[in-house]
Amino acid sequence: MRAAHSGARGTARTTTTNPHPTTLLTGATTVLPSGTSVQDIAVDGKHITSEAPQTAHRIDLTGHYLIPGFVDLHNHGGGGASFSGTADDVQTALQTHRTHGTTTLVASTVTNDLDVLARQAGLLSEFAEDGEIAGIHFEGPFISPCRKGAHSEALLRHPDPADVRKLIDAARGHATMLTLATELPGGIDSVRLLTEHGVIAAIGHTDATYEQTREAIEAGATVATHLFNAMPPLGHRAPGPVAALLEDPRVTVELINDGTHLHPAALELAFRLAGAERVAFITDAMDAAGIGDGRYLLGPLEVEVAGGVARLVEGGAIAGSTLTLDRAFKRAVTVDGIRIEDAVQALCVNPARLLGRWGEIGSLEPGKLADLLVLDENFDLKGVMRHGSWVTTPELA
Repeated sequence: MRAAHSGARGTARTTTTNPHPTTLLTGATTVLPSGTSVQDIAVDGKHITSEAPQTAHRIDLTGHYLIPGFVDLHNHGGGGASFSGTADDVQTALQTHRTHGTTTLVASTVTNDLDVLARQAGLLSEFAEDGEIAGIHFEGPFISPCRKGAHSEALLRHPDPADVRKLIDAARGHATMLTLATELPGGIDSVRLLTEHGVIAAIGHTDATYEQTREAIEAGATVATHLFNAMPPLGHRAPGPVAALLEDPRVTVELINDGTHLHPAALELAFRLAGAERVAFITDAMDAAGIGDGRYLLGPLEVEVAGGVARLVEGGAIAGSTLTLDRAFKRAVTVDGIRIEDAVQALCVNPARLLGRWGEIGSLEPGKLADLLVLDENFDLKGVMRHGSWVTTPELA
């Protein structure tokens, strides 16, 4: 997914190492699993600690919010670069989203030839080994041509378990999630294979019936890839995958909260039926995130971004998003009326648990990595800390 944008690539801000051994963040309204209150947070090295010495460097955050760093399960790129590009592209996309509050990110590929995807998985696995990304998400090529969205139909294929295994092996233990249309030949066997190897089987870009979706969930599928999008709509005689995915407590539902992919009523429906504990906000971002309007490539397909909305030049289908998670969070609490605690659950807690990393990230508790965000009273992002170092130093009035 190499960018074809003619403008300048996004400027990555350099991570600044914290020169103080212990930092005490005081006065902020802090969102914790136990609730929201004014509470100090101490950072010692890379981690949150329960105590701070008198010599700690104090930063007064009165009038601000302090929340955990965002966790994005589904992201194709940003800053004019993609996770399907070179190592430099990967680093640019990573830094772009970090400056917007995403401290943990799963890098997503887009439909391509299997050999191309395997090579890219090899590159991305190096970033995973270095702790730069949380894993690899393969979106395609095992998806339905009826619901292909912005994926090249010529490159789609049935989910043969042998082909699925090829991608798992290429990721060298860092395959985190694979999206597939489970109703296709080999789909259920592939779900079982993914589950056996500890890879999340995600149902998406699917034309499945309600019954077929239920079968896939029983086989081990646990995620709905961008619920509502690229799947049959909810019908009163044909409820399809939406009903099956919303009703099952084992399924986490991804939502793209950019005001384009979902009507507010659909978002509210998902929260009401699944509950905040089963929603994960994602970006599904492509190269234009953090950059702006222009022409781009999504795999081999040309994309026009206008007014922040990405669409295929040919056919006009929505092609990912230009969303960053700080925008998704602000929209949730200021437009959608979602409680700040529930927004944090959808952006931090749930994805951390899904990735099996709740012991390290997802909340501001002692012992966890110091991944945290400073927001002002309008929920605008003012500072980003990752692993105890400022990615962007707090901009305080």
